[in-house]
Amino acid sequence: MKNFFRANGFVPVLALLAFAGCARHAPTSYQGYLEGEFVYVGAPLAGRLETLAVQKGARVAAGVPLFTLERDAELAAQRQAAGEWSAAQAALDDLAKGQRPSEIAALEARLNQARAAAELAGLERTRQEALFQSRSISASDYDRARLTYEQDTHVVEELTAQLATARLGGRPDAIAAAEARVRAAAAAREKAEWSVAQKTQAAPVAGLVYDTLYRPGEFVVAGNPVVSLLPPENIKARFFVPVDTFAALKAGGGVRVAIAGRDPLDARVSYLSPQPEYTPPVLYNRDNRAKLVFMVEAVFTDASAARDLHPGQPVDVMLVP
Repeated sequence: MKNFFRANGFVPVLALLAFAGCARHAPTSYQGYLEGEFVYVGAPLAGRLETLAVQKGARVAAGVPLFTLERDAELAAQRQAAGEWSAAQAALDDLAKGQRPSEIAALEARLNQARAAAELAGLERTRQEALFQSRSISASDYDRARLTYEQDTHVVEELTAQLATARLGGRPDAIAAAEARVRAAAAAREKAEWSVAQKTQAAPVAGLVYDTLYRPGEFVVAGNPVVSLLPPENIKARFFVPVDTFAALKAGGGVRVAIAGRDPLDARVSYLSPQPEYTPPVLYNRDNRAKLVFMVEAVFTDASAARDLHPGQPVDVMLVP
């Protein structure tokens, strides 16, 4: 019988089949699933959820309002801050203007009267001086005319200084203090306006409304997300490769992602996990090293192509040579 098999060439054929059955073929694809990185939108201030403007499963563009929290207290604080700023600005303007026009007009009238009196006193002093030199009057009469002229001249100087001060406005220190009050009031008004604006949140990016975490009427703690968004560019394929294949992968390398019911999509490797995993857990040794795998993530080259994909979908990933 042995001679029969040898004579008919069955031994080489059986050996070839046995070798082919024992040889390991490298997989042409690697199993994985889709993963999403969500954008959680919340408000930095607490409050009752007043309006939820979107529904789960809807697609929104960037800038579309998502929700509004109650803001009665913030609106009242905004009105108060605006009033305080207006009052501080009016006080500063009043200091910069100086005295009222009617007060300045009164000072100007008094100054004109003083100038007229000084002019008259000057003429009288000149006449009295001539009479005194001709010894027609006594020295006391001349001194009276001279001192009256000097007195009226000082009154003109005083009123001139008062008028100049009235036109200058408040003192520099008072103006500086008023300016500081205006700046403080402006900062308080800006903070109040920010608080009102933060009670309404809009979509920071375009994407799918993956979930809504509160219902109208519920109280939302400051910072808690109310809506979770899934932008298409945040969808990625996650798959696992053996250690030999992992060593040949590089960030930015091309892959093809096959999804049931769709044509394969182009993607590129975006992340290579530095931590190995075992499936199932085994002791690390030379014999079971083939069970050691690494996680790899790939993002789609065309984000719009991932628009209708959903996290959790199984995929097959093929490496592009």
